[in-house]
Amino acid sequence: MPDRTGVLCMAYGSPRGEEGVEAYYTHIRGGRPPSPEALEELKQRYRAIGGSPLLEITRRQAEALGRVLGLPTFAGMKHSPPFIGEVVAETRAAGIERLIGLPLAPHYAGMSLGGYERAMREAWPDAGAAIEFIPGFHDHPAFVRAVQGLLREVLQGWSPERLFFTAHSLPQRIVEAGDPYDRRLLESCRLVAEGMELPPWEFAFQSASSTGEPWLGPDLLEAIERSGARRVLVCPIGFVADHLEILYDLDLEAQAFCRERGIELRRTASFNDRPEFIQALASIVRDRL
Repeated sequence: MPDRTGVLCMAYGSPRGEEGVEAYYTHIRGGRPPSPEALEELKQRYRAIGGSPLLEITRRQAEALGRVLGLPTFAGMKHSPPFIGEVVAETRAAGIERLIGLPLAPHYAGMSLGGYERAMREAWPDAGAAIEFIPGFHDHPAFVRAVQGLLREVLQGWSPERLFFTAHSLPQRIVEAGDPYDRRLLESCRLVAEGMELPPWEFAFQSASSTGEPWLGPDLLEAIERSGARRVLVCPIGFVADHLEILYDLDLEAQAFCRERGIELRRTASFNDRPEFIQALASIVRDRL
């Protein structure tokens, strides 16, 4: 094994302030600027949550993981600075000879996490085996135990009628083309539910975009309304940090939807840099060491 091993923690990205929203949105769209109406809508969402904390959380996660592993650990973003490719260059300048790529998202899909790996390899094209990419960790026992811990916390002294596990929706065509993203999500939910006393549960997608094509469903809000439950728990199992999809889509939009219908909605806490999650990430990385 090379002497200098490092870990690159990767997240989706977020704009730095309102002035960075247009560049961020354009990058997500592959260089195509959004319409003024779509741009303003996204800006309003970031205003509503006071800006995204994702970059700071990702850096804290990487720093904490580095302390536990005793390895140089870095943080890079897919759609905003510091970009993954830029950080890969930094790792090489720091003398890293073997780089383990850890996407901070549990469930692999070629459209999502596949882009993280491509960005790593494009930045170090002759790396070969010097780059090792961890393609998600949806079924890793340490991750499963960590999710179970979040559920136990919120279920203490409270009994919801229905539990909804959620993750970010993606275009339906990826599943039609054979990507097992949806099956990985269901496997995570089943593993978490094993050995736990949970309310009746189901899986729903959230945060679909308006792109003119079908996205994976069912949608969370539609599933909540259809369930008829008056006390609902959401466990966003596809996310590991607070960001727009948590702070706006769940804490503002879904809460408002439920209040209007007399439904009590709670969610599990986000992992962020909680010690039990950092220990789970360390276990996932150690499997590669």
